[in-house]
Amino acid sequence: MSVSPQLGVIGIGLMGEAIVERLLSLGYPVTVWNRPEDMQARVERVVARGAVAAASPAALAGSVELILLCVLHDKAVESCVFGEQGVVHGARDDQVLVDHSTISPAATRAFAERLREACGCGWVDAPVSGGPPGARDGVLAIMAGGEKADIGRAQPVLDALGGNVNHVGPVGSGQTVKVINQLICGINFVQLAEAAALTEAAALDTAGLPQWLAGGYADSEMLRRVYPRMVAREFEPPAGLVSQMLKDLEAVLQHARELGLDLPLARTATERYRALAAAGAANRDTTAVLELYRPTRN
Repeated sequence: MSVSPQLGVIGIGLMGEAIVERLLSLGYPVTVWNRPEDMQARVERVVARGAVAAASPAALAGSVELILLCVLHDKAVESCVFGEQGVVHGARDDQVLVDHSTISPAATRAFAERLREACGCGWVDAPVSGGPPGARDGVLAIMAGGEKADIGRAQPVLDALGGNVNHVGPVGSGQTVKVINQLICGINFVQLAEAAALTEAAALDTAGLPQWLAGGYADSEMLRRVYPRMVAREFEPPAGLVSQMLKDLEAVLQHARELGLDLPLARTATERYRALAAAGAANRDTTAVLELYRPTRN
């Protein structure tokens, strides 16, 4: 009987908790670590389900075969990997770090090179799309960048979490595809909010729109799955945070600038989420963008 490899997960937020739940349900032994200032209640929940808490990222790396990382931004990744008690102090040359965070492609390439030079550990950037429900059901879309051998080591776990797993290119390529994903999603959230606002202002049944448009060019997965939550104002508990969407859209604009591109629709979506965060909604669900729209009468 084969023995499941010991896995380590760093970052027990909305996605990290769901990833751990999925892996535990499949019988993987999982060690976890979260920054002390972040929500420790999530760590306690996954420990109660069978995970083991590590004292530091270095201790976690030293006790597992594969390291999974899922934190908020470039600085958080750098701190977890290269900080005083970071992964680099416990990782080995027979390991791979799989980063499920959404960070910049340039930072990813720099971090991967730095880690390999320091201890020989490989790096796979594997950002995801599908949210916590997709992680719990093992149907995430995962766009992976890295060397073929490193992808091979991580493949069984990627397959356990994803329903659509693709090796899209060298290190950094996964993050580039995720930038494109967030461009599409960010604009689509705003587009759905405007469609809902227009439908409501016209005194139509907002809940009926996905059915009315089914099978046409306007049909989409987000119209079927996200729009109903949006019009029902189901903003709690959040499936994704306004602050995270704003961070991702700002990353889209930064990457576009690096490539010499101007993306007007991305700028508009970013402005909408910036306004939403400024209104005190940074920790609300991403679909709360609908709250920016109110009918105006002449």
